[in-house]
Amino acid sequence: MAERGTDDDRRTALVPARPPRPEEFADDLRTVLDEGRYDSEPGADPAESLATAELDASTDADATGVPADPIHVLPTQQIGAPRRASSSISRPPTATATSPVDAMKLDEIARTRVFLKFVFAGSVAAALGAVVAFALIRDPATYDPRRLLTPALPIVFGSMSGVYYWGAGSPVAAMLVYGIYFFSLGVDRRVPTSMYALVAVIHAALGFGIMTGLLADHGVVQIGQLRTREQLAILCIIEALYFIAYYTARLSQRVTLDAMGKLEQAVRGNAQRDALLAEARAELDRALKIGGPGRYTDQVIGAFRLGVLIGRGGMGEVYEAHAVADQREAAVKLLHPGTLAESIQLQRFLREARTAARLDCPHVVRVLEVGTTAGEAPFLVMERLRGLDLAHQLRRQRRLPLAQTKVLVDQIAIGLEAARVAGIVHRDLKPHNVFLAEDGGLRRWKILDFGVSKSGGSGTLTQGHVVGTPAYMAPEQARGEDVDHRADVYSLAAIIFRAITGHPVFTGKDVPSTLYEVVYRVPTRPSQLTELPPDVDRVLAVGLAKDPRDRFGFALELARWFSAAVTQGLDPDQRRRADELIARQPWGARLGSARP
Repeated sequence: MAERGTDDDRRTALVPARPPRPEEFADDLRTVLDEGRYDSEPGADPAESLATAELDASTDADATGVPADPIHVLPTQQIGAPRRASSSISRPPTATATSPVDAMKLDEIARTRVFLKFVFAGSVAAALGAVVAFALIRDPATYDPRRLLTPALPIVFGSMSGVYYWGAGSPVAAMLVYGIYFFSLGVDRRVPTSMYALVAVIHAALGFGIMTGLLADHGVVQIGQLRTREQLAILCIIEALYFIAYYTARLSQRVTLDAMGKLEQAVRGNAQRDALLAEARAELDRALKIGGPGRYTDQVIGAFRLGVLIGRGGMGEVYEAHAVADQREAAVKLLHPGTLAESIQLQRFLREARTAARLDCPHVVRVLEVGTTAGEAPFLVMERLRGLDLAHQLRRQRRLPLAQTKVLVDQIAIGLEAARVAGIVHRDLKPHNVFLAEDGGLRRWKILDFGVSKSGGSGTLTQGHVVGTPAYMAPEQARGEDVDHRADVYSLAAIIFRAITGHPVFTGKDVPSTLYEVVYRVPTRPSQLTELPPDVDRVLAVGLAKDPRDRFGFALELARWFSAAVTQGLDPDQRRRADELIARQPWGARLGSARP
């Protein structure tokens, strides 16, 4: 019997041509069915395969025309090779796709399994790092940014596992930019730098491994099939994004620290200035020597005996006094002998002071007596007031509410109207000369020092025809021109400006520069210095007009406008008048010359 090997490692035996017994045919057929091995095409019937083999053998013999050897002309039968252990016991059954839909389902199942493995591993690592980090930052007192580096490592590795799954060149890799930026905003530089370097190195290693074939590219978005130049470009772009996120975050953190440092420095400077101002106020109060004796204490001036000093300024001193006859209280103001150097100035002062003494208004301090001492020092005897002047209140409070300012303006306007009717121009209306008197629970604003020309220092001046305080002086008064009651209207508007904004209308480094500002510069818009209704800007624009003809005709008109501005608002005609003036002289503008 001859044997020959086949491709499927089966042995073929040639047996005598005799009809197979039924039991032998059944055994052979069972063997083929059990092993699932036969030479026919998949799905062919085993009986048909055997019949086909016999037919092929006879056909070959007929085709040659040579009588076959008796042993070779016998029908052949294919017998399987020795059987190996069946794999159906040791291996689980494997699903076989029978359609494209089934193939996609199997791919989805396999892909999801891998994804869930990466998600689980990355989540565990990130959660572990987050728990440790949370424990480290729980107590702010013991917080140390450097301690965050340890829990940051598992967070980074957990994130990079997702990058490997999705692909080193996938958008997921670029999403790590957010994490780099977040951590790079930290105060300590070492932690964000280490995290950035770790992410950049791991990502570069993944990309290099895939490019060189050291790592299999199993990512959802694969770059292995791209050309090397394209792979390198993608990886470089992602690395650049990492660096940009790190650099911009560190730059932002540095700029923020610089801004906060400057803010802290400014706050500290303001605190120091406030401390200096508080010290200056204390020294000012001591300089006033309120309640202490002065050089004229116990002297008799006119019909009054002088007591303690209750005020002191650059132009004179104010003493508490009592009438020698009936002990009624009064305040005596003594001017320095050099205040009115020329006799004509002295006569003018006495005349205007006596005119002011005839004023009978509850908002004007009453002048009881005017004269000169034996040493030719001018003096005025006024009613004794108890309270504080506006300058003192603004030193303590800096700004007054609009409601309080409205009361002040209404009452001072009444006093100025009384002076206007009497033909008197104050010429030096300012916060020091506006006094809040308290009498039996009644509080009332009063105007002080009517008809007094002041001099000395940088606060007041009496030089030729220029009389007044520069910061509250009308432009025509600063030019040395004749003035009327509209100069007092300007001064009242300047007081309003100072009271509601906390800033003087003009502040020069010296008297000449302040006078120049008064004449040639339009003030800053009040609402730029503090929050104010727009109509208040309009009122002050008219009250502070450079030309007296553009101002209010009298103080009561200013008071009515201001009252309307802070309550129901100005009417259209009033707004139109103010807006036309502002259009000609915008806020903050510098004028070439004053209009004649």
